[in-house]
Amino acid sequence: MNGGAYTYTTSVTVRFRDLDPMGQVHNGVVLQYVEEARVRYFRDVLDADITEMNGAIVQQDVEYLTPIPYGTSVTVRYRVARVGETSLTMPFEVLADDAVAARGEVVHVVLDETDAPTDVPQEWAKRIEQFEEAPVDVASAGQ
Repeated sequence: MNGGAYTYTTSVTVRFRDLDPMGQVHNGVVLQYVEEARVRYFRDVLDADITEMNGAIVQQDVEYLTPIPYGTSVTVRYRVARVGETSLTMPFEVLADDAVAARGEVVHVVLDETDAPTDVPQEWAKRIEQFEEAPVDVASAGQ
């Protein structure tokens, strides 16, 4: 699921309110870290403001490997493994003090104004191909 190099990295702050009663980051909050990193990927790589576009997560898989305690340095690494006709497949890793705490994959679908799947913008496909260091599986995006 996650083969290939991660090309996008961002740090996320662990807040006290992120903890569950056992003193570790709640599993649902880990997905919030993943979402924050995806928003930043869209901003930094695609030059797209996710709040001004229509899209949806249609699949999200995560494997939790180790707890994340308060005070830990958290980094999320992302890449785009596939640009489909209407979707981006984005594997990720969440690192806690440089050890992989969680990993998985998100599938983001681009939607039109009627909430129907629509083509991935061709400009996005070009930006992704230029940014990613490993080959990206690209369908006929925006064509």
